[in-house]
Amino acid sequence: MGLMSCLWEQHQFLMQQCFSLPFAFLFYFLAKWGYLSLTYRYLFVSVGGCVLAVITMGIYSSLLFTSTFVFILLVFSVDSSCVHAWVFGIQMLWQTFWHLLIQYREYYLQEPVSIRLFLAVSSLMLLTQRMTSVSMDLQEKRVLQAFKALSMRKTCVMLLPFISYILNFTTMLGGPLCSYSRFVSLMAGISFNHSPNPLGVVFLKLMQVLLLEWVRYCLVYFLKHNTYDPSNSIHLYGIMWVWGLAAVLRIQYYSHWKISESLNNAAGFGYWDIGPGDSPDWSRLSDGDFWTIEALGRMSEFARQWNATSALWLRRLVYRRCKRFPLFMTFSFSVLWHGCHLGHFVGFFTWAATVKADYHIHRHLCPKPTSTRRKIYTCLSWINTQMIVACIVIAVELRNMSGLRLLSITYIGLFPLFNIILPFILYSTQFSNLFI
Repeated sequence: MGLMSCLWEQHQFLMQQCFSLPFAFLFYFLAKWGYLSLTYRYLFVSVGGCVLAVITMGIYSSLLFTSTFVFILLVFSVDSSCVHAWVFGIQMLWQTFWHLLIQYREYYLQEPVSIRLFLAVSSLMLLTQRMTSVSMDLQEKRVLQAFKALSMRKTCVMLLPFISYILNFTTMLGGPLCSYSRFVSLMAGISFNHSPNPLGVVFLKLMQVLLLEWVRYCLVYFLKHNTYDPSNSIHLYGIMWVWGLAAVLRIQYYSHWKISESLNNAAGFGYWDIGPGDSPDWSRLSDGDFWTIEALGRMSEFARQWNATSALWLRRLVYRRCKRFPLFMTFSFSVLWHGCHLGHFVGFFTWAATVKADYHIHRHLCPKPTSTRRKIYTCLSWINTQMIVACIVIAVELRNMSGLRLLSITYIGLFPLFNIILPFILYSTQFSNLFI
């Protein structure tokens, strides 16, 4: 009992996802063996999502149910050409209200905020992704909207896929984001001969989660027993200590993404149908892989790979629709979507500025592929990217002045500052050479 209490206290999110795994397997095998028709599959995942929300969020699950009700009302009553504007506006107002309420209680009233409310608002952010994804599909005619000429019973049957997509228990507490059309095809495609048994791949990914959590435990143990003291430690140690802290925070994301990916795989989602003789590929739905992302040496590549399905959603929702300053508008919206804390402003605008600087720096400084200096440049670029990412993660995750103070006293904050200034130096040097 003590072990379970300890695991629940330190890994509450992961444990909640793990408790959903048996129900995901149950859904997959019932659907695969023909015991669930398509309508009952939609009912299974939507009712499962409602039950999971009530168990994990309590009274705050009403935030999600209210959003879903308003979304279905808009889909039913608003023309497809303007439904996205209504869905986007109302959902963001609702989500931002709860973000600001949390800040008001935290910073002004100095009251502790319930973990259930934090979890509900986090799930509300994921609902925003799915709702706006569907509304954009409706606006772009990728999904047909034809409810007005149908009877009430047929309308409810046609709305059921929308409801189950929004309240799906496999994506209630975490991503990855799947398009509505892909979700419908996956639900209809589960059959006896369609995909291999997911037990093996889920077990393998759970082992990866355990490995990540073990690495995180070792890093936390080291950081706790080797605290950084600005008065007695050298600056290099402070930089490495902050990098280690940022690694701990990033590993949490990788663990959450992997467990969410496992949950989707257990339900039969994410399978990539490849040629005969090849090993099954269950990586169709993934927000990121530890080894792939951490090996990146450019901020622009990191921005595309980190939380990959959310990055694609932001690109579609904001970047492609903005005619002026699309990069900074995208990161500005990320600040709003994440909750508008001080650390969010600093972290995301630093991210935007360093991504913009990355294009100019590598255009001017990157050696030729055959050059020996290329390897040295790649190594230095990777170190530089790791330091910038550490600054962004600390600012965003700690959210308040404590994170910014930590970046300033350890001097690691000089890395993004130098990257932002360097393009201006390169341009001024290039401009000066024109007159020599």
